[in-house]
Amino acid sequence: MIKIGIIGGAGYTAGELLRLLINHPSVEIKYIQSESHKGEPVSSVHTDLLYSQLVFSDIDFEDIDVLYICMGHGNSAKFLAENPMPESVKIIDLSNDFRLKADAGEFIYGAPELNREQIKGCRCVANPGCFATSINLALIPLAAAGILPEEGTVTGITGSTGAGQKPTNDTHFSNRTANLSNYKVFTHQHLGEIGETVVAAGGSEATDIAFVPVRGCHSRGIISDVVVRVDEPLEKIVEIFKSYYAEHPFVCVSDKPVYMKQVVNTNYCFLSLQKEGRKLLITSVVDNLLKGASGQAVQNMNLMFGLDEMEGLRLKASYF
Repeated sequence: MIKIGIIGGAGYTAGELLRLLINHPSVEIKYIQSESHKGEPVSSVHTDLLYSQLVFSDIDFEDIDVLYICMGHGNSAKFLAENPMPESVKIIDLSNDFRLKADAGEFIYGAPELNREQIKGCRCVANPGCFATSINLALIPLAAAGILPEEGTVTGITGSTGAGQKPTNDTHFSNRTANLSNYKVFTHQHLGEIGETVVAAGGSEATDIAFVPVRGCHSRGIISDVVVRVDEPLEKIVEIFKSYYAEHPFVCVSDKPVYMKQVVNTNYCFLSLQKEGRKLLITSVVDNLLKGASGQAVQNMNLMFGLDEMEGLRLKASYF
């Protein structure tokens, strides 16, 4: 059994990790650390896990095979600098501290649909961001085929869990419910990893994505509408997408428009394509906490340890 440790165990991503790993047939959850809840039952925070016997505790790094780091952005690098890991421990970081090449060190960018073989042989993975995952999966096949133009626009709507557990003026219920608002227009922190992914897939360094993120009035799920201008007919582009993702089990290309509830509570990304003249719309839907975070982290762990990529991730959408 693969022995698991989780740092930052009280947040949304850690909670989703626990819900996945409790039922994963090849792992044993050894330690869940939370500075603010040490000694308390995990169910005191993640109340749906009342059936578990898990308790927040310190971690013996010599007694684990993989460490998931679920700390806030900017804290992971500091934590690892202060707590060197044994060489035998694999690390999966869910923050943005190691996603960009300038910061990566030995970390591999954990996008299985781009870097599957590198992930299989690596020790450290930087798990992609939620919006980055949704948008990257819409762009990678075009970049790989050499037909991604240098300009595109994206409107992405995300659920409130994407902002983390601590409420703010912009994220608490009174402001978020029955409301929509944009934020970080053209400057969102995931644009850096999107740009590097496009280049790694075969696109141009000059690619400029105008990204408008939107706060939705739902709890989880992302829908990204990507618009680019291309000359190729829709039938050829659909074939490019289906061919690219044929060997990637968590990405499905639909012949009909997709919607968010199809993938909420799953590790899937669903894509659909529509075209009018030269304007191509790629719609990408993911669950921001699963394919956009914890589910993809487990998918990466499966690859790192030579397991079936889908192990522990055959989940059912809520749908209704």
